[in-house]
Amino acid sequence: MGFQINTNIGALKAYNALASLNSKSEKAQLRLATQKRINSVADDTSGFNVGKSLEQKVKLMQSAQGNVGSAKDMLATAESQLISIKDMLTQIKSKIADASNPAADKASIVNDIKAIGEEIASAFETTKFNDTSLLVSASGSAPSFSFQTGAASSDTLTINYATSTGGGDLSGTATLTTAGSNAVAGVSVKVNDALGTAGTNVGIADLTTSNISDLLTNLELLETEVDDALGSIGNSVQRLDAKDDFLTSAIANSQASVSRLFDADMATEQLNATKSSIGGQAATAMLAQLNMAPQAVLQLLG
Repeated sequence: MGFQINTNIGALKAYNALASLNSKSEKAQLRLATQKRINSVADDTSGFNVGKSLEQKVKLMQSAQGNVGSAKDMLATAESQLISIKDMLTQIKSKIADASNPAADKASIVNDIKAIGEEIASAFETTKFNDTSLLVSASGSAPSFSFQTGAASSDTLTINYATSTGGGDLSGTATLTTAGSNAVAGVSVKVNDALGTAGTNVGIADLTTSNISDLLTNLELLETEVDDALGSIGNSVQRLDAKDDFLTSAIANSQASVSRLFDADMATEQLNATKSSIGGQAATAMLAQLNMAPQAVLQLLG
């Protein structure tokens, strides 16, 4: 041991050791308090950047999963109404069959068919999801719905079941010009033909007791388009189910990675805190002793 008293090197070293132990104890205690391994960027710069990027993707995927759910709800609304329309078309066919009976009251049958036709026209006009028309075109082109179904803005699914390219041919730009009461705008030609004037064939709006059987051709064409639209909806729901399953798995895996980066191992941090606390107590005692060491010089001065 040297006999310098102006600078107590040993005490300084003990102080540095105590400061280091206190810093480690404080870090471990902070992690225990926050349950987080990374409490500042300095704790793990690369881990922080990766973790924040994953957190962002998780939030985007959760939003996308909400979009998938909304798309399913929208398709369920359209499907329910299309099934209802198909059932009404079946009702009309049954009444046309009844009209073949010579004893049938054809005038009443015509009125019944027109009433059902009115409801079909109303179904096309009023079927909406959050004020968005599903079976007619308000903009002059067939409705097409695009949903973001992934973390990237380019990861989208376009649904166009009501168009000729997407499945059925229900929605378009046609407007019924007949004087009949079944007028509805923004439908395809086949809907127009079935509900209104149909050239050489008869539409519901122009139905009379003498031309009941002529209505069948247009009804069958419309029913085919309804069936195609329902098939397209079914295919879209299958794709949405697959995307939903993937998003559920991707979100869980990403959250696991975020947890591995940010979450503290509570058992390990408790051990670190206890170890640093005991070490700090020992360092404090040694610092006190080393602070007294220069007093040995007094024996030389006596």
